Amino acid sequence: MQRSVTARITARTRSTSSLVFALAPVRNPGYSSFEEHLVVLVDGAPVVPGEVGDIHGGRLHTLRVEGEANISLQYSATVTGTASAEEASEADLIRYVRPSRYCESDRLLPTAYAEFGTLAGAELLNAVREWVGKELAYVSGSSRPTDGAVETLLGRRGVCRDYAHLVISLLRAKDVPARLAAVYAPGLSPMDFHAVAEAWVDGAWHVVDATGLAPRESLLRVATGRDASDTAFLSTVGGSLQLDTLEVTAVVDSLPVDQPGALIQLQ
Repeated sequence: MQRSVTARITARTRSTSSLVFALAPVRNPGYSSFEEHLVVLVDGAPVVPGEVGDIHGGRLHTLRVEGEANISLQYSATVTGTASAEEASEADLIRYVRPSRYCESDRLLPTAYAEFGTLAGAELLNAVREWVGKELAYVSGSSRPTDGAVETLLGRRGVCRDYAHLVISLLRAKDVPARLAAVYAPGLSPMDFHAVAEAWVDGAWHVVDATGLAPRESLLRVATGRDASDTAFLSTVGGSLQLDTLEVTAVVDSLPVDQPGALIQLQ
């Protein structure tokens, strides 16, 4: 499998700002080749951003900008091969079963047990995926950045991050470790960064995507964490930033057909 991805960001800082970008795919040891190119301009002049390792192989690019400035970032990568499966540490299995900022599994525990009873394993994953897909309507721009799973369920609509947060919360409420993965998603329309849930079942992390908007086998991991607070493609530490442009592309040499009931790992 060969996947080619790009991301283009333009923005303007309004004061001195420290920026953090999460848009480079994980360099998984299973890939046979990995080529990437990153160009960052500040007021038209090239700069070299820093790179910081994140959890689960993620990579963050950092940039400090003094005062007001125009920022341009262009990233591209071509990844060939299939990722090696990631193990889960004992700490992971504790961390990803706890409630978090946008995944209030403690508040949704009664809902999880009322809807899914004694279901477990793959049967539970598929039941949660189907239920969330039926209960929510995918509506662009319908949710606020501060909305968590409870607000999503009450509003009955959202975007990919909202679907993932609700799936994660319901699974954690059933004592299944679950986390969020930010990904490039060939086949997604309209094209953008995508968010899916991953659940630890039968000794492996399996993708659960209640939106059904892109085949899971083609997804390419960028960042992983408890929820969207750990996986934002752009964060500002201090200062102020106006995002002007975000353009994402993701293609694969042969787009697979997703089998919704199958257990699929990120590849």
